[in-house]
Amino acid sequence: MKSEGHPTYYPEAKVNCSGCGATFTTGSTSEEIRVTICSNCHPFYTGKEKLVDTEGRVDRFKRKYGKK
Repeated sequence: MKSEGHPTYYPEAKVNCSGCGATFTTGSTSEEIRVTICSNCHPFYTGKEKLVDTEGRVDRFKRKYGKK
């Protein structure tokens, strides 16, 4: 096998979040990773997600194509 076939692996790659400023390390083929949102500031993981109560697909179908 050729030794140049694989990218360099960085076990201590630094991840920077621009949303909340958090930094952590992980393994990657990039030395530094910049993300816009991470699990520390994402609404789904923080519990600040707003759920909109919408009508179900079946009810909407029945209303639209039901017997008239």
